[in-house]
Amino acid sequence: MRLAVYTGASLGSDPLFPEAARAFATTLAHRGVGVVYGGGHVGLMGVVADAALAAGGEVVGVMPQSLVDDETAHTGLTELRIVRTMHERKAEMAALADGFVALPGGLGTLEEIFEAWTWLQVGVHAKPVGFLDVAGYWRPLLDAVASMSAAGLVRPEYRDAAVVAQDADELLARFAAWEAPRRRWSEPPVPGADAPAVRPAPRM
Repeated sequence: MRLAVYTGASLGSDPLFPEAARAFATTLAHRGVGVVYGGGHVGLMGVVADAALAAGGEVVGVMPQSLVDDETAHTGLTELRIVRTMHERKAEMAALADGFVALPGGLGTLEEIFEAWTWLQVGVHAKPVGFLDVAGYWRPLLDAVASMSAAGLVRPEYRDAAVVAQDADELLARFAAWEAPRRRWSEPPVPGADAPAVRPAPRM
């Protein structure tokens, strides 16, 4: 099993962030869970990679050539896969991973975990998505998603599909029991509803 781990390229201002990242990655390694991540050696990304490697875990990095050229790649990984673009990076990470988790991070982390969450909603994958909520870091964001759901713009089953955990053991236990919600566009027809009209294809 491998998890895609999304987190910051900075350490952040709270010492709990690197501490939690280190503990999380160490537990994954001890549990035989590999890490798939962005391939960097800096910030919380580097903490995750270093901790998992130190505990004997597998760590696979995926990084665009442009960032490798900037010398941000970790040189001690189990494997570093080099791709052309950021889009390819995310697709490769998704293909390699059996689940997705966000540790504290910035805009890039948000973009990555929300794409994984959205892909779950529309049926691109059926893999668990989760947040490691260190010191309540993700609570304002999750409250915003709850507000979207209350406004009728996020269905409750997709809101609730994301696992929120305080540590690796809790997250892994909940991932093991997790069931994918119904794919958004695959709902059965409402009984008694009229079937939509089918328009003929235009003539070429």
